[in-house]
Amino acid sequence: MQFELNGHEYITLNNLLKAIGLVGTGGEANIRITNGEVRVNGIVETQKRKKLRAGDVIEFQQAAIEIT
Repeated sequence: MQFELNGHEYITLNNLLKAIGLVGTGGEANIRITNGEVRVNGIVETQKRKKLRAGDVIEFQQAAIEIT
């Protein structure tokens, strides 16, 4: 799956999970991130507002999302 930034410099990790529908709310996204359920570029990420830029790859559950 790909997520296009559409001219923006970045998107935060918690907003990405919510924007693509992998979680129902921002609160759920924050809990999942804090619990270590999300990987960014192969490394567990616990920063809720981690800035994701083009080329980053996010893994959550069975989904892999590439930022373009």
